Amino acid sequence: MKAVLIICGILISYTGLMAQNTMAMDSIQPDQEYENLLVKKIYSDKHTSTFIVWLKKGIKAHKHLKHTEQVFVLEGKASLILDNKKIIVQKGDWITIPEKTVHAVKVLSEIPMKVISIQSPEFEGKDREFVE
Repeated sequence: MKAVLIICGILISYTGLMAQNTMAMDSIQPDQEYENLLVKKIYSDKHTSTFIVWLKKGIKAHKHLKHTEQVFVLEGKASLILDNKKIIVQKGDWITIPEKTVHAVKVLSEIPMKVISIQSPEFEGKDREFVE
């Protein structure tokens, strides 16, 4: 009986910890005014960084020298330049941007783009190189 109580306690503690690491994407909204770009860090460690990004206009062409970026579109629609290819992305799309891949975004929707951006390894804002 004592072993069952210990296991139940461990499971309840684990469930509580897991609940702290989950969130509803719809509930995450901008917490400040922004002109074009707002980035909110959700999680980061030495292996990966996760952000929610809101974008009203666009982002100039750039690349990450040591990062792969995964982007999941939660809201909005945009034209995405990925190397020399132009594609339209919208809610529900998943985009993989390998390291050293030039990419740029132009928002096409009336509402801002809202995306989840996951970068590996950890992104500290130093690995973005803008290109002409």
